[in-house]
Amino acid sequence: MSPADPPLVGATIVFDLDGTLVDTAPDLVSTLNLLLAREGIAALPLAEAREMIGHGAKALIARGFAAAGAPLDEPKLSALFADFIDHYLAHIADESLPFPGVVAAMDALAAEGARLAVCTNKRTDLSVALLDALKLTDRFAAVVGADAAPAPKPAAAHLIATIARAGGVVERAVMVGDSVSDAGAARAAGVPLVLVSFGYTDTPARDLGADVLIDHFDDLPAACRRLLAAGRPSPFPCPARAERL
Repeated sequence: MSPADPPLVGATIVFDLDGTLVDTAPDLVSTLNLLLAREGIAALPLAEAREMIGHGAKALIARGFAAAGAPLDEPKLSALFADFIDHYLAHIADESLPFPGVVAAMDALAAEGARLAVCTNKRTDLSVALLDALKLTDRFAAVVGADAAPAPKPAAAHLIATIARAGGVVERAVMVGDSVSDAGAARAAGVPLVLVSFGYTDTPARDLGADVLIDHFDDLPAACRRLLAAGRPSPFPCPARAERL
C-alpha cells in the first residue's frame, strides 16, 4: 500500500448477515409463527423472537418452540426444519430489508479499496438467496454460511475461512456483527470487532467486548479505518468499554 492508495486497500470487511446487514426478523419470525400455528400454538411476539435469531434456522425453531412451552425432540425438529426452509425460501424477502445506511456504507468501504464478505451462521444457499433478492450479492467477494465453514461461529475457523475465500488476510480484516457468535469468532481469530447496537442478541451488544459499538452504519467506514490503523489485536481481548461512534 502506497501513500497514494485509498486508506482501505488490502482490507477485508466481514459482515454477519441477520441482524447486522439485513433486518430479517419479520420473515424469519413469520415463518416460525406459521409452524407454531400448525401445531396449535400461539404466535410469539416479534420483539421476543428476534433475539432468538443468529444461530441458524434449526436453533431458531428449537428456541421458539421451547419458549412457547412446547420443546421438540430431534425427529420432530428435523421435520419442522424442512417445512421451515420450504416456506422461508419462498418468502425470504417479503419484509426483510437492509438496515439504514448499509448500502451507503458498503459503497464508501469499496471506494476506499476494501473487499467485502459475509460470514453467517445462516445456510449459504439461504444467505445467497436473500442477498440475491435484495440485489446485494455482487458486492461481496465471498458469502460463507455455517454449512460451508470448518466450524460455525463463534469458531475462529469460520471467520478465517471467510477472509481467505474473499482473497484477504486476517491481519487486515475487521468483523462487523451483532451477537456473541460474532464477538467470539473475532476474538478467537484476533480480528478487530465492530458491533451494531440494533441487532439480534440476548446479551446487550455493549456487554460483548467490541472495539467499537455503532448505532448507525454511517459510522462504519471511520471505525474500520481507525481499527485497521491501530493494528491487529491479540486473541481474546475484552475491552472494558467499547468505543461508541
